[in-house]
Amino acid sequence: MLREASLRNDSMLCVGLDPDPARFPVALRGDGQKIYDFCAAIVDATADLACAFKPQIAYFAAQRAEDQLERLMQHLRANAPHVPVILDAKRGDIGSTAEQYAREAFERYGADAVTLSPFMGFDSVEPYLRYPGKGAFLLCRTSNPGGGDLQAQRLADVPGQPLLYEHLAALVQGPWNTSGQLGLVVGATYPQEIERVRRLAPTVPLLIPGVGAQGGDAAATVRAGWRPDGPIVVNSSRAILYASSGDDFAQAARTAAQATRDSLNAAKP
Repeated sequence: MLREASLRNDSMLCVGLDPDPARFPVALRGDGQKIYDFCAAIVDATADLACAFKPQIAYFAAQRAEDQLERLMQHLRANAPHVPVILDAKRGDIGSTAEQYAREAFERYGADAVTLSPFMGFDSVEPYLRYPGKGAFLLCRTSNPGGGDLQAQRLADVPGQPLLYEHLAALVQGPWNTSGQLGLVVGATYPQEIERVRRLAPTVPLLIPGVGAQGGDAAATVRAGWRPDGPIVVNSSRAILYASSGDDFAQAARTAAQATRDSLNAAKP
């Protein structure tokens, strides 16, 4: 589904849906009941430019807007059925709790994929793989400054003493991913590490946040991560969502999304 959307829309751009009512256009600002209206307008304006949409669940839950997220997911399925939806939830539990989180993502919300924290090991991932045709992106080398506190530590007991994020990349390229349902999250602020992950995991999809408001270099990101057999999903949220505070916010979002998509495409080798 990701490959088909990327080809159809000639895109590596993922539009992140992180709705903050305090930053809405003036006509909607501060109204948590308008989250669906805002996000649906963004979706309609960018559906032919994106290879994926990524709603961040915390922005909905904090406003008691899970019902609006359900409506938005229905809107996405009806109006952009060819574009996969990645629920950004970063779940990371095991056993029956992980099973319930998987139900939430795939049955309640109908997401195509979900982001997960793999810190508790493969049994925190496996319940999501029981859903054929669904995917999961595992946090690998994140863009936040503290990511290296754990991700960049060496594993003395693993042959070759790889860094933790390198070990995870190898697992997702290999034994953890026999069903082909897994991808990795790698931040755009570390292009050299994107390249390292890509060498270790040459074919898995990479979800790359950090382009736009977080300062990631779009061209460096594409050069480091894109391969003909290894798709990348480059996320931009705030730079698109809040491109204008006026009534033209949806058109401004489209203009920003198109510029980002085109800059990503221009950097493709």
